[in-house]
Formats: sequence, C-alpha cells, structure tokens
Amino acid sequence: MVKFDTKLWKAVLMMSMINIGLSVVNVMFKKMIDEGLNRMVATTYRLAVGTLFLIPFAIFLERHNRPKLTGRILCSLFFSALLGTSLVQYFFLIGLEYTSSTFSLAFSNMVPSVTFALALVFRQETLNIKSNVGRAKLLGTMICICGALVLTLYKGTALSREQSTHMQTHTRTDSTGAMTQKWAMGSIMLVISIIIWSSWFIVQAKISRVYPCQYTSTTILSFFGVIQSALLSLISERSTSMWVVKDKFQVLALLYSGIVGSGLCYVGMSWCLRQRGAVFTSSFIPLIQVFAAIFSFSFLHEQIYCGSVIGSMVIIVGLYILLWGKSKDKSASVTKQEPLDLDLEGCGTAPKELNSTAHQVSAK
Repeated sequence: MVKFDTKLWKAVLMMSMINIGLSVVNVMFKKMIDEGLNRMVATTYRLAVGTLFLIPFAIFLERHNRPKLTGRILCSLFFSALLGTSLVQYFFLIGLEYTSSTFSLAFSNMVPSVTFALALVFRQETLNIKSNVGRAKLLGTMICICGALVLTLYKGTALSREQSTHMQTHTRTDSTGAMTQKWAMGSIMLVISIIIWSSWFIVQAKISRVYPCQYTSTTILSFFGVIQSALLSLISERSTSMWVVKDKFQVLALLYSGIVGSGLCYVGMSWCLRQRGAVFTSSFIPLIQVFAAIFSFSFLHEQIYCGSVIGSMVIIVGLYILLWGKSKDKSASVTKQEPLDLDLEGCGTAPKELNSTAHQVSAK
C-alpha cells in the first residue's frame, strides 16, 4: 500500500505550480522571439534576473547551514548550468522558433521516459524484465519513444481555425517545402533539447543530495548560465543592437521569466529532486504542455495539429504505464539513497562530514 505523506503532497503541489509557471514562460518566450528578440540574449537576461532575485535568499536563508563549497561542487554546478540553462535553452528555442509553442512543449512529454532511461544507464534505477514491474517500465518507455516519433515525423492537419500572426507571415513568405524543412529541423532541435534536459535531472538530483542548499546552488547555477548564454549570444551574433529590449511586454516577460522561471521554479525543482528523485520530478513535466496549449491558443492563437494531439496521447499513455511500474518498485531507490541521505542529516552541523560525502559521491 502506497503511503501518501505530507512531503509527497508538498512535492506534487510544488511540481504542479512549477509547470504552470514554466508554461507561461515558454508562451512569453515564443512571443518575444516572434517579435525579433535574439533567443540567447533573452536567455541571458532571464538568467541574470533570476540570479539577482535569488542572491538575497541564498545569503540570508542559508547562511547558518551552508556547507563549504568545494571545487568539485562548483565544477558540478557549472556542468549542471551547461545542461540545464544554456544548452537546453539554445536548442529548445531554435525548435520553438521553427515550430510553435504547443508543438514544442509536446516534446516535454518525453522527459520522464528519457530520464528513466538515463537513470538506468547511470544505475540510479533498476530494471528486471522478468517481473511485471520491470516489463511495465520497459513497455512505458518504448510507448513514449513511439509517441515521440509520431510527433517528429507526422504533423497532420490543423485542428483549429485560428492562426497566429507569426505563422501567417511565414505562410505568406515561405514556400511549403521551406516550412516543412524548418518544421523538421525544429523537431530535431527539440529532441536534442529534451535529451539534454533529461540529463540535467540526473546530474542535479545527485548535486541536490550532496549540496542540499537549493537557493545557493540555484543562484550559482544561474550565474554560470548567464556567462555561458552570453558567450553563446556573442558567438552567434556580435551586433550590439540585439541586446536592446524593444517594448514593455519584453521587459515584463524577462522579469517574470527570470524571477519565476529561472528563480522560483528551479529552486522548487531542486527541492523536489532532493526529496523524491529525478524520475518523480520529471514525471510532472508533461503538465507544461496542457497549460501552454491553453495559453497559446487563447493569447497567441496558435494552431493545434493532429500529429501533436496523437503523439501526445501516445506519450501520456506510455508515461503513466512507466509511472505505475515506478510506483510499484519500492526497493531499488530506497536502498540506493539511504546511506547518502543519512550522511546529509547533519548539513548545518557537520560540514566536514558533508564534504567527505561529496568527495566520495563525486569520485564514483
């Protein structure tokens, strides 16, 4: 019998709120990119706002129980920033520009199954195909992959009559072949971004257990992301005009995406990763598509395509088969995490022991 404790419901509520916040961020980013703002410049500003917002929380809320930052932890956070902020945004925003926000976020349904597959590779999860639980995990993962292929290879007809101004402009100026090519390229970029983001869940889950101060770790992660995104912006385009924010909407969107998207949401995800693990946290990501579809259709008047609906439904079926198997699998994750969690009990009182644990985990 599954025990529904307070921490579980806190994590469920936290991830639901996070996905609402991230869906609004993605819809706003789509509109900013359509209006001509450079995608990596927008990411740089977003991360800079998030860093400035989190600094006071990191200083005052965690000053008494903050363990010492080692070189290994800083290197891990730099790598985590590369996966979770700069590279994932680079590939995802290319896909977002070439497709639509609803279609792009449909790929987020792949995150739980890809995260589970990576967790198997890095031995954070176990799979016994001789048991019903193991077969459910494997079947759910394969169904999710099939749904992702439907999303990538089949666009289908439009199910809505309204069309965004951006898509109307592209339809008039681009040929059908060029639009199809862009859609295919966007799909490839989205697949890459999902693999990178799933990898971030694995890396950040490990960091969150070794260095459990989520405000400090998220602040450092965002700061590294600012540097990385700024460098990517300068490599892609060196014009100073691209750094100019044009109107009030872009200013408000960047403030919201920085405070909520890069600040509060990443802090919340780090907490959930420490409490419940990578597979549980990533399993809520498909909710982003549901909320984003509502916002995109209501405010951007984007079309919803048949391929997106079919692919999403297939992925969701596979996702919840996978989650059923995960819910029945009690022994593996508990056995694997217990020694590490016991070492972290004295976060505030025994930083030397924590650093020893961090060194041992990083060395594995």
